[in-house]
Amino acid sequence: MTSSTPEVFRTPEERFENLPGYGFAPNYLEVDGLRMHYVDEGPRDGRPVVCFHGEPSWAYLYRKMLPPLVAAGHRVVVPDYAGFGRSDKPTDRRWYSFDRHSDLVAKVLNAVDLHDATVVVQDWGGPIGLRWAVENADRVGALMIMNTGLFTGRVSRGFLAWRDFAEKNPDLPVGFVIQGATTTQLSDDVVAAYDAPFPTAESKAGAAQFPLLVPITEDGPGAEQMQSITDELSRWNKPALVAFSDADPVFPYPKSGQQFCELIPTAGEQVRIEGAAHFLQEDRGEQLADVLISRLAASVTG
Repeated sequence: MTSSTPEVFRTPEERFENLPGYGFAPNYLEVDGLRMHYVDEGPRDGRPVVCFHGEPSWAYLYRKMLPPLVAAGHRVVVPDYAGFGRSDKPTDRRWYSFDRHSDLVAKVLNAVDLHDATVVVQDWGGPIGLRWAVENADRVGALMIMNTGLFTGRVSRGFLAWRDFAEKNPDLPVGFVIQGATTTQLSDDVVAAYDAPFPTAESKAGAAQFPLLVPITEDGPGAEQMQSITDELSRWNKPALVAFSDADPVFPYPKSGQQFCELIPTAGEQVRIEGAAHFLQEDRGEQLADVLISRLAASVTG
């Protein structure tokens, strides 16, 4: 999807200096007039792991998973969507759509030229990342699905409460939102790191709009595309791992994960991540990396 270049906010680089636990070099790519950012760590010939963040987070969310994955020999790529992290942020909320997010991140990943990748998704990373996976199945070797759904028009009461909050608070308190959806007490500097990309209300247009992009009826915008992703996953024949936390009201355990286990032929039994909330990468990042390495690596290489 191409369009005229929108008005954008570009977060000053100094906002990203000395973030706790995050020493990863930025990588940038110009896509459709926007500067898109992605993390790219580990050996270039390592088996790729591509991590898709959700709302209102950014690549920082995966900082705890990155070191153990890299230590295990993986190349880890984490793109920031337009409107998030170090990527450019169009300031018109109407600019954002599921198709546009999907198209831009696909162009970034196509430029990186990945093969036999494990796709890791959470929250909005589910629809965007799983769409990329099924549309680029020849580049994907495995899936890891965490605390997400395929938004085909049916949503939880927890999600509706979040959508209502986001609609009433367009100047989202991002760090506060992250803290409220973790079981870990975050330090002030970690909360500030989640806030770092978003110093102004206009910089939060993408974050403010994301909850409203989730279709809440079966004929809502995007629901048809997400149903087609669901259909493709029902025929998925490569390894898939489903790991959901047990303290997430948005995607309640065990029902939300079980839906993926029943949908995907290769998913097997759901892995329960105990004591973690919605942003389980923050609460149990190292454990998730270990689960990925131990549960998927053997089946992928085998």
